Amino acid sequence: MGEIEKLRSQIDAIDEEILKLLNKRSQIVLDIANIKRNNKSKFYSPERERQILERLTSLNKGPFPNDAVRSIYKEILSASLSLEEPLKIAYFGPVATFTHLAALRHFGSSADFMPVESIKNVFEAVDSGKAEFGVVPIENSTEGVVSYTLDMFIDYELKITAEVMLEISHNLISLSGGKKDIKKIYSHPQPTAQCRGWLERNLPNVEIVEATSTAKAAELASKDSSSAAIASELAAKIYSLNFVERSIEDNKHNYTRFLIISKNISPKTGKDKTSIMFSIKDKPGALYDILQPIKKAKINLTKLESRPSRRKAWEYIFFVDMDGHIEDKKVKKTIENIKDGCLYLKFLGSYPHGGQ
Repeated sequence: MGEIEKLRSQIDAIDEEILKLLNKRSQIVLDIANIKRNNKSKFYSPERERQILERLTSLNKGPFPNDAVRSIYKEILSASLSLEEPLKIAYFGPVATFTHLAALRHFGSSADFMPVESIKNVFEAVDSGKAEFGVVPIENSTEGVVSYTLDMFIDYELKITAEVMLEISHNLISLSGGKKDIKKIYSHPQPTAQCRGWLERNLPNVEIVEATSTAKAAELASKDSSSAAIASELAAKIYSLNFVERSIEDNKHNYTRFLIISKNISPKTGKDKTSIMFSIKDKPGALYDILQPIKKAKINLTKLESRPSRRKAWEYIFFVDMDGHIEDKKVKKTIENIKDGCLYLKFLGSYPHGGQ
């Protein structure tokens, strides 16, 4: 037996041991599930999941990378939960959109994913109990805020329990994978805007046809050999399309922030942010006065966005993200001070920064 064969034999033995340990772990998970079932406790504990990931990445000495540790254990935790009771997750679909990718990133592939047709449908699914969690886009680093998502928080009593920051990479994909064959490109308006420079330089005379989503663009391209689509790597895999060009976005630091919504408040982790929304009287200096308690408390304001209230002309709803958790005395007191000067104030949730 050569040296490589000996090393491969060692790897096989380790893999067999890993498999045994995974099944041993799964049996303990099932024992815990029976206890939870008898106690009528919730099966999913995001706080416990976070503790496991943080503990393992802090213990890891390498050379195996921490990002890979997180990815692998996300799948182990997701599969383990599916043995107990699969989570039902509603997301703004269809399959293979970036929202789907964000849902997979946060919950792992063993959850029960429900693609729905609109952001409102996501809120409805969670509000009605058809899904335990929902995933919706909230803002893109180049295209700005998703206003419709903000509007839904006005109408529904749901809380933000987590956020996912997803790096967005757009790919040009087609059946043949050849640039010369392309007569038209299917694309959602946002990816078109984010890839405009590349398209003008490389395919200036090719017709751009609007699609309802990146996944729909890929589906259409899979039925027409003279067309291509701007879509995700997942869409290319699902619709058996080849890459004409990878990463054609003009801004290589292109991120979209997604929110995880549910009926529950996320527990304090020490690395949190809090979101609120409020409306104020239409008078000079009103917004300045409202923001003073935040400044006085030395709380970092990470976002301020305004939307028309839809109730009265020239009345606006303001959305604010600030560092800290609602359980922090400083944050709680500051929000109470803000409330005194508001016509209306709503707490939207406290949750870990950046999908930690």
